[in-house]
Order: sequence, then structure tokens, then C-alpha cells
Amino acid sequence: MRTVLNILNFILGGFFTTLSWLFATLMSIVLIFTLPLTRSCWEITKLSLLPFGNEAVHVDVLRPDSKSHVMNTGGTFLNIFWLILFGWWLCLAHISAGIVQCLTIIGIPVGIANFKIAAIALWPVGRRVVSVEEAQAAREANARRRY
Repeated sequence: MRTVLNILNFILGGFFTTLSWLFATLMSIVLIFTLPLTRSCWEITKLSLLPFGNEAVHVDVLRPDSKSHVMNTGGTFLNIFWLILFGWWLCLAHISAGIVQCLTIIGIPVGIANFKIAAIALWPVGRRVVSVEEAQAAREANARRRY
């Protein structure tokens, strides 16, 4: 089912949103001062291409032992910088693709996935794209560790 939905996403506009993420990735490489944003941008490019079966999870959920307040503060500043340069237009691209996809009955699940990626597009630094199963296992391990 994931494969069918990923193909449907690609046909109904996922190709264009993935191209926009690739463009933002290339721009973050070309502009030297935005190199710290490149990893996050590439991670979300993968999610834009294959949204079903993958999930964007914050690094603190995946590796809670390596939590650092300094890194979180730096990530917040990078996210603000990202929002000003790239985030707003990538978010609008996903929202418009999601609206167009939701106009077709068959594209509603794909449109909802684009709305989720639109929220991530605003604040992507510190997120990694992992499989749904790996994300669930990390959440369960964190829940066990807390209690």
C-alpha cells in the first residue's frame, strides 16, 4: 500500500515538491553560510519523495543520550534562519500541492501527507527521516526510559 501511495504522491505533485526541496538543498550548498542547513534539507527531500513509510523524527527522540542544550539552541537559530530563507516558500509549495491533491478523491491521503510536510518545512533542523517502524521503536524506548 505504501508503494502505491508513494507512486500516487509522485504523480499528483510530489515530483514538484521534491524538486523544490532539491533546489533548496543546492542553494544551501552554494551559499556557504547555509551549509549547516544542508543535512536537514536533504532529509526532508527524502520525505517529500517518499512520504509513506517514512517519518521525520527529532534527533532527541532517536538519540536521547546525546541531548545538548547548546546544540538545541544552535538548531533553533538555524531554524529561524531557515524560515526566513527557505521555509516559507517550501511550506506554501506543500500547502498548494496538498490542496490540489485533496481536490481529487484519490489524492486525499497524499494531500494530508503534504500538509504534514508543510509543517515540517517551517522548522526542519534537527529532524531525521527514518522508517515508521524505527520511529515507533524510538518512541517506545523513550517512554520506557522515562518510567
